Amino acid sequence: MPTELPVTLRVFSLNCWGLRFFSSHCSERYKMIADLLKRENHDIALLQEVWSERDFLFLKGKLSKSHPNTHYFRSGMVGSGLAVFSKHTIQNAVLHQYSLNGQPYKVRHGDWFGGKAVGLVVLNVIGLRVNVYITHLHAEYSRAEDEYLAHRILQSWELLQFIRHTCSEADVLVVGGDLNMHPEDLGTRLLRAYTALRDCYTHTHMFSGCEDGHTLIADNHFTKKEDLIPFEKGIRIDYILTKGSGSVNIKCVSMCTTKGSEPEKTFPYSDHESLTVELTLQHLDGNTTETASSLSEQVDVTDESCEVVRNAVIHAEALQRKAIHLLMAGLLVIALLPFFLCAGIVFFSTVAFLGALCVGVMASGALLYILFSIQIKALRETEAQMKLNLAYLSQVKNSASSLDVHHDLQSQSNSKKDA
Repeated sequence: MPTELPVTLRVFSLNCWGLRFFSSHCSERYKMIADLLKRENHDIALLQEVWSERDFLFLKGKLSKSHPNTHYFRSGMVGSGLAVFSKHTIQNAVLHQYSLNGQPYKVRHGDWFGGKAVGLVVLNVIGLRVNVYITHLHAEYSRAEDEYLAHRILQSWELLQFIRHTCSEADVLVVGGDLNMHPEDLGTRLLRAYTALRDCYTHTHMFSGCEDGHTLIADNHFTKKEDLIPFEKGIRIDYILTKGSGSVNIKCVSMCTTKGSEPEKTFPYSDHESLTVELTLQHLDGNTTETASSLSEQVDVTDESCEVVRNAVIHAEALQRKAIHLLMAGLLVIALLPFFLCAGIVFFSTVAFLGALCVGVMASGALLYILFSIQIKALRETEAQMKLNLAYLSQVKNSASSLDVHHDLQSQSNSKKDA
C-alpha cells in the first residue's frame, strides 16, 4: 500500500540533566517533562541524561498512552542516558558505545562513568522507514583548555561512520541530541561533511525561541555562568539534524526552543533548552538526494581531525610512560624496604606502612598503564581509518582532475578543428 504524502512529523529533543541526588529538583522536573510531552503530543521524543532506569520507567508509565513505543539504551557503568519515546512502531534498535569517553580519574567530570553512545531506532511512519539516531557526546568543560577535543573528534567520527553504515535502507534520517559542540566546531563540520545532514535551525522556515538558537543560556536558572565563558548570552550545542533519500524529501517547517523558566513554573525543565521541530515528508519526482560536501572540504576537515587525533596519541603515550615510571618507582621502593629494615633505618611498622603505600602506587601505575594503552589503541584506530579515507579521497580527487584536464584538451582540439 503506497504511503500518502506529505506526512508531518514533530520531533522533540532535550538533555534532561537527570542525575539523581546531584541535579536540582530532579523528580519534580521529570514530572514537568512528562506533562509537557503528554500535552504537546510529539511524534518522537529524544531524551538525553536520563541516567536512572527508574526515571525512564516513570516516564514510560506516564507516557504509555501518548507514546506507547519506547526504548532505553543501556551501556557503561551508569548508562548511556539515552531514551526514545515514539507514537510510531519501533521495528528495531541498535547501540554503538563510543570507544573513547573521558578519564575515570576525572571523577568530577564524570563522563567516563556514563556509557556515551549513539542509539538507533528504526520507525515505521505510515509505511516509511525512518532511522532515528540519538546521541550525547563528551562535554567540553573548558573552551580555552579543551583536554577532551580528541575524544569528541573520535566520537564524531564513530557517529558519522555509524550513520553512514546503517542508513542505506532508510527513507528519512533524523539525528537528535547533545553534541556538546558549536555549529562550526571541527567535530560538527566533520559530521556534516560526510553525512550531508541538514541542521534544522539553519534550514527551518520559521523559528521562535532563544537568540541564535542557543540551547545553553545565561537566563536559565540552572546554568553555571562559568560554563558559558567566553560566550555571555549562550551557546548552541543541542541539535536536530535531518536528511531525506532518493524518494523522500524532508523539510523543516518550524522550530522552537524553550527560553529558561516557563510561565507559572518556579524552575526550568533542565539546564539545557528543549528543541521542537515540525518536519514534512514529501515524495520526490526525481531520484535525487542530499549529497555530501565537496571532496576538497572532506579532505580538509579530515586532515584537520587527523592532526588532532595524532596529537592526542602523542599525549596519551606520554601519560603511559608516566604510568610506567609510577609502577617502577613502587617496585624500587618495595625492593629497598628489606635493606632499610635490616639496617635499622626504619621500624617494622613504618616498613609495613610504606609497603602498603607502594602496593597502592604500583596498582595505580598498572591500572593507568592499561587505561592509556586502551586509549592509544582507540586513537590509533581512528587515525588509521581517517588516513585510509584521506588516501581514497585524494585518489578520487586526482582522478577527477585528470578527467577535467582531458576534457579541456579535447575541447581545445575540437575548437582547432572547427577553426
